[in-house]
Amino acid sequence: MRVISVNVNGLRSATSKGFFDWLASSDADVVCLQEIRIQAHQLSFDHQPEGWHVSFFPAQKAGYAGTAIYSKQKPDRIHEGLGFELCDTEGRFLAADFGRLRIASLYLPSGSSSEAAQAKKDAFLTALLPLLRTWRADNQSIILCGDWNIAHKEIDLKNWRGNLKNSGFLPHERAWLDTLFNELGYVDAYRQHSPESTAECYTWWSNRGRAWENNVGWRIDYQIISPDLAATIRHASVYKNQRFSDHAPLIIDYVV
Repeated sequence: MRVISVNVNGLRSATSKGFFDWLASSDADVVCLQEIRIQAHQLSFDHQPEGWHVSFFPAQKAGYAGTAIYSKQKPDRIHEGLGFELCDTEGRFLAADFGRLRIASLYLPSGSSSEAAQAKKDAFLTALLPLLRTWRADNQSIILCGDWNIAHKEIDLKNWRGNLKNSGFLPHERAWLDTLFNELGYVDAYRQHSPESTAECYTWWSNRGRAWENNVGWRIDYQIISPDLAATIRHASVYKNQRFSDHAPLIIDYVV
């Protein structure tokens, strides 16, 4: 089973850059999108290609946030939102059940624009953690795809020394991920497959300067999985041959 996660930074924009042409040849089974930035009335046949079951969870605010899931197999059930306003009004969580396996598209807020934005992000993390605990207590088999807007370790961004006090690499954000991995037992699927020595494998590049050309990036897109799936990972990669967004698709193959 091939699962792809990508922040498209606007579904209409990604479509115009050939995203669905690539998707047709990607051999994907499930694709989780973040930041679709599209409302239901703006969707066209271009955004719902033949052969895919598609679920959208747009934000209430036009041109903002939102998530989507494309799957070759029809999901048994769709879950929209997490039950708290900060998530649900902005379409930041969408999940699909396939038997006992749940695959989710998650888009965490960015805190880089202001102190208020960081406070919003911290509130989201605070509200999300108890749910992640509950899923582990219930032994939920889950793949949490998404733009988490946090680089976990120094290996996960190019200029880590210059970002120690910046949103996305703040000590308390990184400690929050430590809790997920070390205390709750969730697994970073990409890092599980790729050794710690694999550096400069990023998923997001700023549009400022020549970040893409110089590979001055951050690894902030993850597939975070329940521990029962760790042994099923067969391949992990970041697709960089084409650019559909300021993020690159994260591709993980599982045997489930």
